[in-house]
Amino acid sequence: MHEAILYDKLAKPRVQCNICQWRCRINQDKFGVCKMYQNCDGALYNLNYAEVSSVAIDHVEKKPLFHFFPASLVFSLGGWGCNFHCQDCQNWEIACSETSKSWHNSRHIRPQEAIQLVKDYNCQGIAWTYNEPTVWFEYTLDSAKLAKENNLYTVYVTNGYMTPEALDAIGPYLDAWRVDIKGFSNAFYRKLARINHWREVLEIAKRAKDKWHMHVEVVTNIIPTLSDDENQLQDIASWIRSKLGELTPWHVTRFYPHYHMSELSPTPISTLEHAANIGRKAGLKFVYIGNVSGHDGENTICYSCGNLIVKRFGYQTDTIGLKNSKCRFCGAGLNFRLPAAEDRYD
Repeated sequence: MHEAILYDKLAKPRVQCNICQWRCRINQDKFGVCKMYQNCDGALYNLNYAEVSSVAIDHVEKKPLFHFFPASLVFSLGGWGCNFHCQDCQNWEIACSETSKSWHNSRHIRPQEAIQLVKDYNCQGIAWTYNEPTVWFEYTLDSAKLAKENNLYTVYVTNGYMTPEALDAIGPYLDAWRVDIKGFSNAFYRKLARINHWREVLEIAKRAKDKWHMHVEVVTNIIPTLSDDENQLQDIASWIRSKLGELTPWHVTRFYPHYHMSELSPTPISTLEHAANIGRKAGLKFVYIGNVSGHDGENTICYSCGNLIVKRFGYQTDTIGLKNSKCRFCGAGLNFRLPAAEDRYD
């Protein structure tokens, strides 16, 4: 176990966790919502520090991050547990793990070892993904600090339900915030993830961009009958445009039946194309269609001159028209985060 860094001691024996927006008040020997933090003798401990469920060498486009170090390899680590309870969870075997008693095939990888593995596999950065990284926060923070010391980029693939205090603790060491905005209504978030205060996700995404200058990309998985309605899609697109900026990539991705939503059908491609059009009409310059291999909606097109900038097929990436985060043909800014002091695409 590893003592948490963000909690308050209340009237004994209770503690309050301040890592995610649940701000769980936890009695002696009990757990928070995520099941990864426990009150032990009036102190809060993280149970899954350095306990790894999943390891992979990924193309960064898989996260998906399309405007961040394109075509680079990222060392991806997943842990156990989640602070959401999504009915369509694709990684429920690790995200819905209740306690360490149900963990199988867990691998212990200390932060120093993780960073060495990043180098050994010739990756340019590290991503905490597959489950919600907030629920092993201390581990990701310690690892992110080491990553920055070793000139590696860092990525959170997150549901965005972190507290401002936690974001500010890791903010100096985190480069990319790939966040889900799953829908845009109280009813939707309650039905999908049992979340009430979902608008905090929006505020934290804005804080990540404005205060910590992270590269932000947004994903919305379009679920038939739940998040495919015109109003929610328009609201998401308009919010991204007004709060994160018109150059922020928005990925509208195809839902596939899974977990407790196996009765639904995959999202029709026409629905994804309609969602992409909604985003463009709202003023977003980069709207991508995801989980449909080979669709032209994966490509980056310059909004100014119409030239092809990046061609993608699955995780194969061909950078054609990018120079110093601008269009090679007309000079328009394209909001790409590239290696510092290096023009890889000249």
